[in-house]
Amino acid sequence: MQAAAAKFEVGLEGGMLKLIARGDWRARNIGLIDTALRDFEDDSTGRDIIIDVKAVDKLDTTGAMVLQRVLHSSAGRSDKSRIVGASPIHDALLKQVEAHLAPCSVAPTRMNAFILMLERLGQGVINAYFASLQILSFVGLTLTTASRALINPSRMRFTSIFAHMEEAGLNAVPIIGLMSFLIGAVIAFMGAKILRQFGAEVFVVEMVAIGVLRELGVLLAAILIAGRSGSAFTAQIGSMKLREEIDAMRVLGLDPIEVLVLPRAIALVLMMPVLAFISAMIGLVGGGLVAWQSMDISPALFLTRMQESIAMSNFWVGLIKAPFFAFAVAIVGCYQGMEVEGSAESLGLRTTLSVVQSLFLVIVLDAFFAMFFLEIDF
Repeated sequence: MQAAAAKFEVGLEGGMLKLIARGDWRARNIGLIDTALRDFEDDSTGRDIIIDVKAVDKLDTTGAMVLQRVLHSSAGRSDKSRIVGASPIHDALLKQVEAHLAPCSVAPTRMNAFILMLERLGQGVINAYFASLQILSFVGLTLTTASRALINPSRMRFTSIFAHMEEAGLNAVPIIGLMSFLIGAVIAFMGAKILRQFGAEVFVVEMVAIGVLRELGVLLAAILIAGRSGSAFTAQIGSMKLREEIDAMRVLGLDPIEVLVLPRAIALVLMMPVLAFISAMIGLVGGGLVAWQSMDISPALFLTRMQESIAMSNFWVGLIKAPFFAFAVAIVGCYQGMEVEGSAESLGLRTTLSVVQSLFLVIVLDAFFAMFFLEIDF
């Protein structure tokens, strides 16, 4: 015998709303009464309710979910609301679905491409703002730890500092030297080709010297260190975070900033001026060799003209910028390592962010210093 279609009646019992369900409450019938049920939910929100299912002939997961939805959306703050009259089988099904009432996430509707672009731009600005605040906070924490270590030098980990000076600084000399040599050679070659048109080949000395000493030497060193050592800092600290070694440090009473961040930052700040100097000198060598081979400007003439026409301030500008670049690279690398959360995917993402943010900060600082030195005529 076929069960009657799903239906319900609404009444009162002891001052409480009572919904009496009847018939076949399976998925194929629920759609016919769902609109009426939702209207009932809207009208009865906040009131205690009794749902009587004694007259329900058949019930499946969909029907049980709808009955529980009606109960929870309409029920008041007291615990008087309930479902009554259920058979043992129906009661077990109703209790099983009650734990799964949370709605599924709905895919967002497709928006206009321009609106989506503005939304992503706005979200990016917000994320950049909060990321800047977090990095500034990390800078303050690192400087506070450094001041505490300077007051009490026994807290300084000199072995770790020297190890990182070798790893992040000394071991980077070959790649920095090679790239600087090639950059100096390229500048001299391009300068020779252009200046020859005006009969001013000799001015290639000024082009190479000013470009390498003032900007390209330190900037190239900082960019290579950001890609090489900054990412290594993130990977090293991030791996320790994944293995919970940093938590173990805190349990032992050790400060991770003092043990992990400070030695890396000090090592990079000490080594970057040396790397910038090496980069500038090798860049001059590359430019001088090209000038010698392409324009017959001998090394003696190259050095003499450089001494006569290039102010020493160009050399000092490059060295002054180096520690600031190093500090930015070290701080970003260590901060991103500390932000790694329990997965290899997070480690890869933070390593990428470390390189990108370090390069961005280096370029921003370089632009700031360029404007500053221009204003003070240095």
